[in-house]
Amino acid sequence: PGVDPATCVAELEKCVTEYGCVGINLNPDPSGGHWTSPPLSDKHWFPIYEKMVEHDIPAMIHVSTSCNPCFHTTGAHYLNADTTAFMQCLTSDLFKEFPTLRFLIPHGGGAVPYHWGRFRGLAQELKKPLLQDHLLNNIFFDTCVYHQPGIDLLNTVIPVKNVLFASEMIGAVRGIDPETGNYYDDTKRYIEASKILSDADRFQIYEGNARRVFPRLDAALKQKGK
Repeated sequence: PGVDPATCVAELEKCVTEYGCVGINLNPDPSGGHWTSPPLSDKHWFPIYEKMVEHDIPAMIHVSTSCNPCFHTTGAHYLNADTTAFMQCLTSDLFKEFPTLRFLIPHGGGAVPYHWGRFRGLAQELKKPLLQDHLLNNIFFDTCVYHQPGIDLLNTVIPVKNVLFASEMIGAVRGIDPETGNYYDDTKRYIEASKILSDADRFQIYEGNARRVFPRLDAALKQKGK
């Protein structure tokens, strides 16, 4: 907390140019649940954004653990941060300043898909453009959602072009769902079982969108004939 993000620029540059990094993780709350940093729309973060634009890499907007006992890390802090990041972008003109900047918001976007009507209405009250024009050229969501109705809601509300597949290495919930007999965090099952996605939609979620949002990944794969 309190460290200037500009101090990270040299390491970011090194990771991209020397190690083939195709994207970064950006923690909007280094304080761990106390939210002492400026919002993502603030110039505080611009040195990072400038490098992201220069190297054409996206950022996953993902907090770390919670140091605030009011907010359970995976049940509250993560989802709060996802929703907060989206709202910070909604209330600002960040993507006018950086039209090619790309953010990936995890966990299905927190509360965003469920309250899409609220966010549309808030954008309208704030005299912002329609959300598809204001944010959806720059913000994307992943599929770390742990039940079928949640995945279906995500893919009903959010355009398929804005959804990228994600599963878990060590998920927030590691047990087996007694209602299905499968692991909660086996997210591929939900994509496969969806009745609202076509095969073309699934291809976009599994691969096509990732290649578009992570162009350095796409280039690296093409170099290998993939």
